[in-house]
Amino acid sequence: MKLTGNTIFITGGGSGIGRGLAEAFHKLGNKVIISGRRRANLDEVIAANPGMVAIELDITNPVSIDAAAARLMADHPDLNVLINNAGIMLPDQAAGRIDDKLLVDTITTNLVGPIRMTSALVEHLRGKNDAIIAYTSSVLGFVPMAVTAVYSATKAALHSYALSQRFLLKDAGIRVLEIAPPWVRTDLMNSREAEEAMPLDEFIAETMSVLATDADEILVEGAKAFRANAGPNEHALINGFNQHALALFGHP
Repeated sequence: MKLTGNTIFITGGGSGIGRGLAEAFHKLGNKVIISGRRRANLDEVIAANPGMVAIELDITNPVSIDAAAARLMADHPDLNVLINNAGIMLPDQAAGRIDDKLLVDTITTNLVGPIRMTSALVEHLRGKNDAIIAYTSSVLGFVPMAVTAVYSATKAALHSYALSQRFLLKDAGIRVLEIAPPWVRTDLMNSREAEEAMPLDEFIAETMSVLATDADEILVEGAKAFRANAGPNEHALINGFNQHALALFGHP
């Protein structure tokens, strides 16, 4: 990916990985537009990064998505990079009755929202140089964490969707990337102070290095074992990983 000279839209850019990516691209001189539902968070980010722009967006609402896309195309006609980063992660109870609101909210935010956002902008991106569509998935899309079964399933589905879209757009001048983080110190699952999680600044620095290559899957070193686990022998790693996760987070 070309790391400079882009106009980049990042969903979920008010905190965590989204903010980290936004600030890294901003420092390289790209035009960066971030979005999110919490205006206070967005204002904090743009105040700390003069020249960055923020728009409010409810990624669960198709009307909000269409309005944001129309505004982006009108105000930022050079937009050539979309990073679908917004997401939520909550513990659930796959062994029992799943809370329906948690189920619908997670699927709508993590899977339906990125698909809708991309759909709203893909025709615009077809005409742009160095066009990129990127999705922030998770290593949990390859090795699910049982206590967040719905979240893990949405990330597996997002990985699958990216594979299909990459194939379909391979001759259209749009690259489709997947950023699959390991456990990173963010607000998800109250992980800011988690010793085993990767520090956010280290994750962003390593991710930017991989983005600078021709890789379609953006994997930091700590994510590679999870990505390599898919296959008929995956259960041993999954079971061991989940035993460890249960020790950390407890039963849902």
